[in-house]
Amino acid sequence: MRTNRKAAGRTAAALLTACALALAVGCSGSGGKDSEDKADDGGGGTKAKTPPMKIAMVTHSGEGDTFWDIVQSGAEVAAAKDNVDFLYAANKEGKEQAQLIQSYIDQDVDGLVVSLAKPEAVKAVIAKATAAGIPVVTINSGAEFSKPFGALGHIGQDEAIAGEAVGEELTKRGKKKALCVIHEQGNVSLEARCAGVKKAFGGTVENLNVEGTNMPSSTSSIEAKLQSGKSTDEFDTVVTLGAPFAAASVKAKAGAGSGAEINTFDLNVDVVKQLKAKEIGFAVDQQPYLQGYLAVDELWLNKNNGNVVGGGKPVLTGPALVTEKDVPALEKFTARGTR
Repeated sequence: MRTNRKAAGRTAAALLTACALALAVGCSGSGGKDSEDKADDGGGGTKAKTPPMKIAMVTHSGEGDTFWDIVQSGAEVAAAKDNVDFLYAANKEGKEQAQLIQSYIDQDVDGLVVSLAKPEAVKAVIAKATAAGIPVVTINSGAEFSKPFGALGHIGQDEAIAGEAVGEELTKRGKKKALCVIHEQGNVSLEARCAGVKKAFGGTVENLNVEGTNMPSSTSSIEAKLQSGKSTDEFDTVVTLGAPFAAASVKAKAGAGSGAEINTFDLNVDVVKQLKAKEIGFAVDQQPYLQGYLAVDELWLNKNNGNVVGGGKPVLTGPALVTEKDVPALEKFTARGTR
C-alpha cells in the first residue's frame, strides 16, 4: 500500500492525536488480553461513562452506494463506544439533504456530521445548526467549505491530491488516454478528482457523466464510450470514482472488446476480488470507516473534553494506492465491512 507523501504525515499525526485524546479521557480499552480479545471488532472498546449524546449524520449517498455502508460502520462502532445514539439519513440531492439536516436540528441533536458534495445547497442549514449551538463536523467532500461554513473540522481525503496521485500512477504505467467516469453531476469532490487526474497525467483525460443511480445505464454509457473511442484514439484506461462503478466498467470493457485498464477510487469486497483477479489495476483507498469513526469521536471529544481534532484543519484519511499485492492484508477487513 502506497500512501501519497503529501497526505501521509498529516494523516498519521492526526490519527495518533485522536487516539491519544480518546485514551486521555478514558473511553477506550487499554492493552493486554482484553484488547486482544476485542482486536477484531473494528475499533470498539469499553463504553464511555459520559452523559448520553445524540449525533446525526446526513450524507449525499445514492441508493446502493456501498462506500457509505462502511462510513456508517465506523460511526456506529464509535457511537457504541462513546455512549452515543447515532442517527443516519441520506439523499443524493442537495435540497433534500438540507431538509434532512433541518429535521435533525428540530430534534435538538447534540452534534451533526455532514458531507458537502453540494455545499451551496446545505450552507444555510449548517449556519442554522451552528447558530443553535449544534457543532458540525464535515466529512468526505467539500473540505474547502468546511471552515467557512463554521464546522469544527473536516475528515476525509484531499480530492485534488488524490486525483493527482492517480494521474501520476497512470503516467508511470505508460497510459496515454484516460476516461474519467463521474457518477454524480455537480458533486464537487468527484469533479476535483477528475481535475486532479488531468493535472498530473502525462496523457489526455476525457470525462464521462453517467447516471450513477442506474447501474445498467451507467454500464451501457461506459461501454458505448469505449466502443466509440476505437474509431479515434482508443482509451487505454478507465478511472471510476466509486467502487460499484469499477465492476460496471469491467463489464463494459468486455462488452466493448476494449483493452483498457480499469482503475478506481474506493474499496469494497468486490474491488478486492477484482484486484486479486487482476481485473482492476489499482484502487484509491480513502478509508471511509475512519471518516465515520473519527467524526463521531471528534464530536464526543469536543463536548466532553473541549478538543478539536487536527486543530480545526482537515484530518486526512487518504489517499493510498492499493494493488493486488495488498489483497491478503485487505481481504479480512473488507469481508467484515470496515475497509
